[in-house]
Amino acid sequence: MSIFSFGEYKEVTAYKVLDEREVRASAGIMLFFAMVAFVNVGFLERYFVISFVSGGLMLNFMIGLFINPKFAPTMILARLIVRNQSPLPIGAVQKKFAWSIGLILATSIFGLSSLLLNDITYFETVCKLCIICLWILFFETAFGICLGCKIYHYALKLKILPQPKEKPNCMGDSWEV
Repeated sequence: MSIFSFGEYKEVTAYKVLDEREVRASAGIMLFFAMVAFVNVGFLERYFVISFVSGGLMLNFMIGLFINPKFAPTMILARLIVRNQSPLPIGAVQKKFAWSIGLILATSIFGLSSLLLNDITYFETVCKLCIICLWILFFETAFGICLGCKIYHYALKLKILPQPKEKPNCMGDSWEV
């Protein structure tokens, strides 16, 4: 097993997988922190909180993408939460794409909120990006629908992305390529 890998090979699969239960629990943890930031900005006018939360989520995505999702803080906590449930393997290739979208959004929010901390006029853009993140995390957590995976498969269908070497299976085989 490599430390620097997104997903791992299991005996029953010919492609890298992640545990869907861990990924979904991780999304729920990120949703909680994103909601805390959104409430602090939107209702309590504590604008500094969004920088801390988006910075933490950015670091979480960076660790997951560039090192290994096993070491991402939300995945560690998620693994503890779902440890008594049987693993549910899901293809890692489309989750990596989805986490890349998460990194882009978290980095954008962090950059805008940190650089423009004293200029409230730009927080409308930050709030819109935050709402996009909240919806993405909500769909993953509540329904098990990964919008990043849907975008990935749509991009494959349109031939915007190259066909992967590994099978990008989704929950319930809902996105056969």
